Amino acid sequence: MRDKTQANSAAPGDGLVRAGGIVFIIGAVATLVTVAPLFLGTTPFPTYMFVLSMLMGVGFLMAGAGVLRSAAAGRRQARSREPSER
Repeated sequence: MRDKTQANSAAPGDGLVRAGGIVFIIGAVATLVTVAPLFLGTTPFPTYMFVLSMLMGVGFLMAGAGVLRSAAAGRRQARSREPSER
């Protein structure tokens, strides 16, 4: 029996992983911009830049949640394919 899932279709957690990656990259760039004045000897950026740096952790958590969601969907799919032993 052939699986009905297309090879290029999105799994349940793929959107969260992509969004988490984008948020992580934004946070990484904000971190680099925030840390640069410390090395260059210029005036530091305002507090909101430090808050934007926290997006790195938020993106990491989002991507992790997407991976867990994808794994849970894979487990559910594997259980539904197993023959019941009753």
